[in-house]
Amino acid sequence: MTATFMRRPKFRNAQWVSFVGGKGIIRNYTSESGTWTYLIEMALGLEPDFGRVGAETMILLTEADLRTT
Repeated sequence: MTATFMRRPKFRNAQWVSFVGGKGIIRNYTSESGTWTYLIEMALGLEPDFGRVGAETMILLTEADLRTT
């Protein structure tokens, strides 16, 4: 049996991050295949005249794709 050591995540829940295409807040993260994957809720733009429809936009990104804001 071999022990596998996983490094700590670089980002934490509720932290604002930026990435190519926008910025958002980390809502959750998990370890997958030796790297951390983050669930990001993207920041909202201005509200349109007709209001918002549906849920916020959520995306999954790896740690390499994120930068602190």
